Amino acid sequence: MAQKKLARFREIDNFKNVLQYPEGMAGTWYRFFNNDNPVVLELACGKGEYTIELAKMTPEKNYIGVDIKGNRIWVGAKNGIGENISNAAFLRTQIDKIDQYFSKGEVEEIWLTFPDPHLRKSKAKKRLTHPKFLRLYSRFITDNGLIHLKTDSPDLYQFTKTVIELYQLKTVQDIPDVFSETTIPDNLKIKTHYESLDISNSNKIFYLCFSLPDLLNSSDEDLHKLLKKEE
Repeated sequence: MAQKKLARFREIDNFKNVLQYPEGMAGTWYRFFNNDNPVVLELACGKGEYTIELAKMTPEKNYIGVDIKGNRIWVGAKNGIGENISNAAFLRTQIDKIDQYFSKGEVEEIWLTFPDPHLRKSKAKKRLTHPKFLRLYSRFITDNGLIHLKTDSPDLYQFTKTVIELYQLKTVQDIPDVFSETTIPDNLKIKTHYESLDISNSNKIFYLCFSLPDLLNSSDEDLHKLLKKEE
């Protein structure tokens, strides 16, 4: 397995659709894609299934999958090259440094597909819908830009709903059981490797879409008090 990972790391060094810790990219993604189309991120993209499928589904947008695991990114990047998908790319970096790679208003939407829910309350700040991260996203997402969360974790779903309420964010769509719906949007039909594992054993897929204000000015004190009560 270690040799396989090393081989993949060597290979993605030469992939034109993979950037690893690049410098000077903020404000220049239109040059990379050779167009001015809207940019959409998938954070913690894993093997990049969502990035690739969304790119195929919506060719008028540019999609960037972001993850720290190069051997996982390799899968999506390889598929993108094999299918000649020009509007999908992958960025290898830490999520907590994502604001270094995009300028204000450069990103239109963010997808969070089955991120680690970090169930321990002490790890709440690692959740990708924690205000710590939402403030980070607000530095480069468009005004009222959309955040999509798709998860099988009822805990992360409820936590995110709490954040939305406490910080007075705008809920655009709330689906507590995606596959119980009679009509499912095409962008929610995409299934990833992690979705198929059903790690949470919930037998449900939860979806939230909400918009970010320009800044989250509220203190996190009320959120932390609420989490402490739940311990």
